Amino acid sequence: MEFTLFSRKKRVVNMVITDHSIRYLELKQTNPLIPLRWGERLLPTGIMTNGKINDYETLINIMEECVTDWKLKNRQVRFLVPESFVIIRKVSIPAEINDDEIKGYLYLELGSSIHLPFDEPVFDAVVLSKGEDKQEILIFAAQEENVQEYSALFTEVKLEPVAAEVSPLAIYRLYHHLQKEHKNEDLLVVQFGLNDVNICIFEKTVPFFMHHLPIEFNGEQWDKKLNRNGEYELVFTGEISQLSFQLDDAYKEINRLMDFYRYSLHQGKKQVSKILLSGDHPLLAQIKGELERRLDAPLETIELEKSEDELPHTFYLALGLALKGV
Repeated sequence: MEFTLFSRKKRVVNMVITDHSIRYLELKQTNPLIPLRWGERLLPTGIMTNGKINDYETLINIMEECVTDWKLKNRQVRFLVPESFVIIRKVSIPAEINDDEIKGYLYLELGSSIHLPFDEPVFDAVVLSKGEDKQEILIFAAQEENVQEYSALFTEVKLEPVAAEVSPLAIYRLYHHLQKEHKNEDLLVVQFGLNDVNICIFEKTVPFFMHHLPIEFNGEQWDKKLNRNGEYELVFTGEISQLSFQLDDAYKEINRLMDFYRYSLHQGKKQVSKILLSGDHPLLAQIKGELERRLDAPLETIELEKSEDELPHTFYLALGLALKGV
């Protein structure tokens, strides 16, 4: 998916901004998959909340430092639109609408036959099926103002935004690149972050359903500490029972959505065949064990080939974004 604000160009840096960090990655080659370089800068608590920029000026200053330190000035950039800004909607349109006319038709029908929860959206569409009279399409939509705010952020720090998408598509692209034989499964993609969980169900490579679940986050319970590689990472210092209680709500919601998919949407005739777990939560290993204990479907994580300069799993999302258009 590519929100239609930008054109596609070559030599692109891939950047992921969350409430807690800025990460970038450049891709060296795709076969075998080798990243060239990557980096991370942790953000102070409160600059961003659920993808919304609270302190634009401070973020600009930090971004300028990152661009200088990482030598990215005047580069083109792909970025992610926070899932809290994006909706997926399945709609039917006349069969005679050609593929290159779909977006124009959707803009004309906004507010009449097609309803979205915000004005002035940017969106992309994927054709799911075509019949004699109707064709079914999947719409990805976000409010233009939110996407433009991120675009303006990159432009101000001397980067040229060329593409935007959402994280489930980026992580699925990486999974599909590594597991090309798995094309006919009903896959539940679960991404655990520090303050949210993103859930997306893919049916035969097509995103069918997406859900964003915020998690309560207390920045005072997380400290920055140097790891063995000389890099800062977040370490939980609060009561582990409190954190377990918060994560428990997420586990229950994942199970509820699996039941909803199986029984409400498919009347018990179809169910999630596999769970793909990813994310940058520092306790992802413990989360994996808990999900395996609670859920029926088999669970996988993305594994890259081992190398001397191993890419941390927290950069897998940026790596999936780097595969866009490849």
